[in-house]
Amino acid sequence: MDAQSRGQADEIDPADQWVLNPQTGNYELRLDHSTGQSPSPQPRGARRANAPRKAPVSPPSDEEARTRGEARTDSRTESRSGSRGRGGTRADVPGQRSRRAGKAQAEPATAVGRRKRRPQNSRKKKALVWTGGVMAFLLVGLSVTGYFVYQHFNGNIDTIDVQGAGSGGFKKDKPINILLIGTDKRTGAGNEGYGDAGSVGHADTTLLFHVSKDRTNATVLSIPRDLITDIPDCETKTTDGTKVIPGNSQVRFNTSLGQSERDPGCTMRTVKELTGLTVDHFMMADFDAVKTMSTAVGGVEVCVAKDVDDPKSHLKLSKGTHTIQGEQALAFVRTRHAFGNESDLSRIETQQQFLSSMIRKMKSGDTLTSPSKLFKLAEAATNALTVDSGIGSIEKLSDLATELAKVNPKNITFTTLPVLDNPAEVVKATVVVNDAQAKPLFSMMQNDVSLTEVQEKEKADEKAAKAKQEALLKGTKADPSDVRVDVFNGGGPQGSAQETLSWLQNTEGVLKSTNKGNAPADVAKTTLEYAPNQADQARALAEMMGLPATAMKPGTEDAEGLEAMTLTLGADFKGAGVPITGPAKAPEGVQKVEADKQVCAK
Repeated sequence: MDAQSRGQADEIDPADQWVLNPQTGNYELRLDHSTGQSPSPQPRGARRANAPRKAPVSPPSDEEARTRGEARTDSRTESRSGSRGRGGTRADVPGQRSRRAGKAQAEPATAVGRRKRRPQNSRKKKALVWTGGVMAFLLVGLSVTGYFVYQHFNGNIDTIDVQGAGSGGFKKDKPINILLIGTDKRTGAGNEGYGDAGSVGHADTTLLFHVSKDRTNATVLSIPRDLITDIPDCETKTTDGTKVIPGNSQVRFNTSLGQSERDPGCTMRTVKELTGLTVDHFMMADFDAVKTMSTAVGGVEVCVAKDVDDPKSHLKLSKGTHTIQGEQALAFVRTRHAFGNESDLSRIETQQQFLSSMIRKMKSGDTLTSPSKLFKLAEAATNALTVDSGIGSIEKLSDLATELAKVNPKNITFTTLPVLDNPAEVVKATVVVNDAQAKPLFSMMQNDVSLTEVQEKEKADEKAAKAKQEALLKGTKADPSDVRVDVFNGGGPQGSAQETLSWLQNTEGVLKSTNKGNAPADVAKTTLEYAPNQADQARALAEMMGLPATAMKPGTEDAEGLEAMTLTLGADFKGAGVPITGPAKAPEGVQKVEADKQVCAK
């Protein structure tokens, strides 16, 4: 009998087929109302001969999910329409049961196997027991299915122990830094046919995904593979056991992975040396990941500003917008000769546009409301990714995804590490860091400053107070030689006061500065206390050290004689010469792609 149907033969409500067996104390399903209860309970684990076997679990299609939802809606509507008593008021029991009750009254009270008429409260209780039993069965079924799906996805994930290269794990109340590595290795399923079949791979595409502490914004920094940099020593696990791989000076960044048995932990350490940001975790994927994940979401929309026919990557697109997946998606992110100046830097911009579009697609209602697409996406992602052991389970990846999903795509900005052509080369093949632009950019990331404007709702009085505080940084500034300051360490790393003193005197020319050792008590934030007649000195020192307006603590009485200001380094102090807070906006010329906007590749 169809449990969803109503009004069938004899107008029997399915709930009325469950009757109490006084011998067992259990409710039993009786399809034939002329028969009595079973004389004794079945042995544990027995199954009714006509009971259907459980079908294997598979992800529901979108059409199946809609059909099931409609069926449930129809059954609930029909049930409600049949449960009204006279005058439109709701009866204590459904109308179909009223007919059963009338029939029961005509039966002999002593008939074997027949129920006596019960009070309405008892019958209501029976209905609740039946409903609860079905719900319990469904919950157990879903839990069992979820368990097997969980185990299945867990089994897909490959992990690498990076030997303490990360932070020890992301935290929900801290900024998060994830290193996304695309390797050009040619080994493994789906990677044949791309040349250099025996290659173990390099750090071909590397992006540092920085998420702010309050989850209001994120910056994704692309690091060029041909960047000349230093690779530090790194401890790795090899087939011969754990060993330290010696570092190299002034080599290509992409050799931080794969070469000399280096693992992703070496790339994580290299990125920390380069940016000053400690990486929490890494995720690594190969060529095949682009194909499978773009297919799993139903394709990724891209735009090209001209006709493209690149025989090297096999990318062929007409001018306009296209939805690409599989081999075509891989060709789009690999092409070097279709856009820009045909360099790796132009390819990075194309990849950023592709990833921005994929983020929009993954967060769209079309994907999030589709059970089949979500299942395929989870299957593709867990098969494609290699991660560090710190996030090497579905549970931990789910926790991380929950944190990343809090960021609105309109506040996710892709940018590329500012670089210059390598001056040491005649034929330009590599690049070096452009310090003038890179240092402010690193400072913004270290201080959770968004590259796009994050709209914040503030009350009028809060805005006024903020404007008043900001005004403390505006005005004339004293010459460094006229700045007098006593430096205390109130929570910074050990030796911070002496380090700051040396930097102020030797680099900034603040010769009238003194190391006063440890402060009377630790403080969370760095502060600068000064008298009204020292405001010009305070503004000069704040500019040198990158102090925020909130660090400025003006007094009410003027200083006398040679009295010095008091600088107390707090727990937010990162090092001499490192700004306490980042610039308000990115330096001019820094390349950006905003994740919520489509850009046509040129």
